[in-house]
Amino acid sequence: MKKICLIGRSEAGKTTLTQALKGEKIHYHKTQYVNHFDVIVDTPGEYAQTKGLGSALALYTYESDVVGLLVSAIEPYCLFPPCITCMANREVIGIVTKINHPDANRERAASWLRLAGCKTIFYVDSKTYEGVPDILEHLREEGDVMPWEKTTESQ
Repeated sequence: MKKICLIGRSEAGKTTLTQALKGEKIHYHKTQYVNHFDVIVDTPGEYAQTKGLGSALALYTYESDVVGLLVSAIEPYCLFPPCITCMANREVIGIVTKINHPDANRERAASWLRLAGCKTIFYVDSKTYEGVPDILEHLREEGDVMPWEKTTESQ
C-alpha cells in the first residue's frame, strides 16, 4: 500500500478519514501532533493554517508516496493557493470530505482542489465509508490484498 500524507485545515476530516481508511469505528479525536501510521500520515490542521508550521508539512510529504489535500464540502474558503501541488515532488490527489452534509457544495470544493493543481479528486463521506474504497484502490500496490477480497488461505 502506498503511504499517504493527509493535509488540510482543522476540521476538514483528516483524522476521520484516517479512521475510515484503517477500517476503525469513527469517533472524534483532535489531532494535536503528526501521527504516523503504517501507511497514513495524519497532520494537524494548524500546520496548514500557520505560516511557521506550513513548511514543516513538506518534510512529511517526503516520507509519503502520495499527498492528499483535503477540502471539506462545507468549507466557506480554501487554504490552498493556485498551483500549490508543484511544491510536492509526489503525486498529489484531492479529497472532498463531508459530501453528504446538508450544506455540502461538492463541486465548489472540487474546483478549489483543481485550482490547487489536483488532477485526481475523490469524494468521501468517512462516516458512511462512501468513497473510501476508491482511495484505498488508488493507494493499492501490486500484491496488496484489500479487506473486501478473500484470499485462498482464508477460504
